[in-house]
Amino acid sequence: MLKVTINHSKTLDVKQEKNQILIDNQAFDWEISPLGNLGGNPKFSILHHNKSYNAEVIESNFADKTFKIKLNGKLLTLSAQDRFDLLLEQMGIKNEASAKVNNIKAPMPGLIFEIKVQPGQVVGKGDAILILVAMKMENVIKSPGEGKIKTIKVNLNDSVEKNQILIEFE
Repeated sequence: MLKVTINHSKTLDVKQEKNQILIDNQAFDWEISPLGNLGGNPKFSILHHNKSYNAEVIESNFADKTFKIKLNGKLLTLSAQDRFDLLLEQMGIKNEASAKVNNIKAPMPGLIFEIKVQPGQVVGKGDAILILVAMKMENVIKSPGEGKIKTIKVNLNDSVEKNQILIEFE
């Protein structure tokens, strides 16, 4: 089961039983046909109750389960919670994917080959932070989330141990 929120206001319960989709326990009868990636974004044709809709996926973040789509030209923001997200919410535990980044630790022992950031720099999730050489391979260490670099705890050519703090965020 999924709980899908549309534009931060309307929430629907979505589940699949056998070969049909139920929305708020009502069968959702539709036909969907992919139209390809015209213009870079996946596009679909949807037929529901003899009415045709054009859908385009503008943005998708599978880690956060958030999506932006255009449905007949109207922009919609969708966010989904699966049963595990709902259970964590009931227990008062936040999803770690949205947790604040405090620091980056070395994933393995190695040598600092290149530092790509400076204190005070704002980085986004997935941005390259530094390059760590381990076992003759260059490993790009990326930011696990958004944040502002507070301090860099290593220098070029430093040897580091596993779990050593490399970067601290504000």
